[in-house]
Amino acid sequence: MKVLLVHNDYGKRSGEEAVVDKMAGIFASLGYETAQLRMSTATVRGTLAGKIRVFFAGMWSPVGVRAMRDTLRREKPDVVNIHNLYPFISPASLRECRKAGVPLVMTVHNFRLICPTGLFIRDGAPCEICLKRGHEWGCVRHNCEHSPFKSLGYAVRNAVARIGRHYLECIDLFACLTDFQRRKLIEAGFPPEKLIVIPNSIDIKDITPREGTGRYVAFCGRISHEKGIDLIVEVARRHPEIPFRLAGAVGDPSLVADLPANVELVGFVSGKALDDFYDNAAFVLMASRCYEGFSMAILEAAAHSRPTVAPGHGGFTEIIRALCERGSDQLLFEPGNADSLEAAVTRLWHAPERTSALGQTAAANLRRLYTVDVVSQQWKKAVNKVISDK
Repeated sequence: MKVLLVHNDYGKRSGEEAVVDKMAGIFASLGYETAQLRMSTATVRGTLAGKIRVFFAGMWSPVGVRAMRDTLRREKPDVVNIHNLYPFISPASLRECRKAGVPLVMTVHNFRLICPTGLFIRDGAPCEICLKRGHEWGCVRHNCEHSPFKSLGYAVRNAVARIGRHYLECIDLFACLTDFQRRKLIEAGFPPEKLIVIPNSIDIKDITPREGTGRYVAFCGRISHEKGIDLIVEVARRHPEIPFRLAGAVGDPSLVADLPANVELVGFVSGKALDDFYDNAAFVLMASRCYEGFSMAILEAAAHSRPTVAPGHGGFTEIIRALCERGSDQLLFEPGNADSLEAAVTRLWHAPERTSALGQTAAANLRRLYTVDVVSQQWKKAVNKVISDK
């Protein structure tokens, strides 16, 4: 059995690249041979010529189509696992798989199939205008990418893929990260029988959680407005007695220009430093204004027996409820509402024994639902399904 992984890397390494790398390991653990078709946007966005090339490649990329055709002939895969196609591989390349009769499974990382930006967010709040209207021109009208040229490019490439029915006619199975994603795709007209849910996973073999109640409230992710950093800082201002530590690259310096004394930036952390960051936290905090796809920080926190406070929308709701069961009501807050976030934070901070119990529950359910061993079996079933159906 050979699986071809297909992904257009972003300008900067993202969670999707990490997932693609992990998928290669998952397929190898199942005894499958893997090959990869990878392209990158890293070197082209800084010039006008590069931006123009990106604009047109997203609609139809002759380089991507040819690369797909050549890779299929050379590698002769039994199944293709698609991740991101934009801009240089392009949805038009899916037709080559269809011609070759090779079944296709697409990992749905975000909402790009039905939202040009992939985020379902505008002006700091969830936006589903393109989904509701059945076309992409809201992205242009509202300039969702804060660049008329970029917003137009994103809208046009989505329109070309939708009108050409590249995804609908070529993809045999869509592997959504959450049921929330699955339901949104059904709402957009994708056939339910082609939609399954396979979540992200985490390898916990090398993680040994440290006992204790923790010394601070933790955030791990990009320091940006859509992540709700301003809400976290506002809660910290109201409660100088509670220490907060924020780990991650700063995307918007204005958000951290005047931090209260109880908020500490620790920068980007990984490896043992990241393990220590979770171990020493009382709990983890997510405050995203957007739905997101599937935050790995929630699984990482659970692997260290730490619960996560999260907004009650998108996939956050089902992940938190799956991990913490009945206690999830204490962890979910009204999205975008600093008062609701404050209530959740103070409730947990002042009940360390209850918080610790929620962390233990999260760790137990993580092992049942989200480990690499568990999720790899779901992928094995999906691969077998598309091959047998084809």
